[in-house]
Amino acid sequence: MAELDAFIRPAWEVRKAHFADEIFFDFPTLTESITLTGQACALNCAHCGGHYLKGMRSIPEIKAQGALNSNYSFRSALISGGCTTEGKVPFTQQLDFLHQLKQRVRLNFHVGLLDHDEMLLLKDLANVVSFDFVADSATIEEVYGLKKGLEDYRRVYQELREVVPVMPHLTLGLRGGQWGGEEKALDALEELGFDGLIFNVFIPTPGTRYALKQPLPVEEVIRFLAGARRRFPDRSLALGCMRPKGRYRQTLDEAAVALGLNRLVMPTPGARRLAGELGLRVIRGEECCAL
Repeated sequence: MAELDAFIRPAWEVRKAHFADEIFFDFPTLTESITLTGQACALNCAHCGGHYLKGMRSIPEIKAQGALNSNYSFRSALISGGCTTEGKVPFTQQLDFLHQLKQRVRLNFHVGLLDHDEMLLLKDLANVVSFDFVADSATIEEVYGLKKGLEDYRRVYQELREVVPVMPHLTLGLRGGQWGGEEKALDALEELGFDGLIFNVFIPTPGTRYALKQPLPVEEVIRFLAGARRRFPDRSLALGCMRPKGRYRQTLDEAAVALGLNRLVMPTPGARRLAGELGLRVIRGEECCAL
């Protein structure tokens, strides 16, 4: 990473000046991922194609566990699922289940482009809403098949923040491993305000329209993250669970620690070692980083 040192070192200095010598490493074994729609999704998005719904628990499974045990085996849940043709997860059809679940665990909702009345229903349900912020209309149409633009995402984000805590997510290279409005998204979030920001990185996923694409060059991702660290010196910045594995992940995770991100989900051994070498006290979490 020697050629990236000119980006990493200034970012680290910014981090040192604004935060305590600590870093959060999250291993979310106590957050359950729940799909409200089973494996069904009307959008069949280019980067997912319903693939990630297969790894989530269904409502019948969760109900069965709750009926058999006095306590769930998890402390929180990510509430998500497939989207309608409008780009939203139809959570309003499961309000009874969600209110019962809320009595026992914390809830992180990932529900897309809601309208205002739907948002109001989250007030007593959501501990936080994870909101994918996309600023480029061409990316939105190609990935999701939606005729939406930045103004739609700005509106939903603003209105959500008036009702519940919101944690914006920004996926780098979402458009099949190409840049598509990520800097514009940072511009908008800077204007609108945010308390924390989670970065993900596009993963080519088998069985999807983007299966044969490549993620962004890791060096470009590192430069982007270093720039974000310098641009937002006092905001919590995290590297989320969605990012490529293997050597790519090893390089990215170590750089993320070195350039001063505050939080990593499931960091590689090299990143954990580097945190110790940099004198950072590790705070281990066992739930979703948005919580």
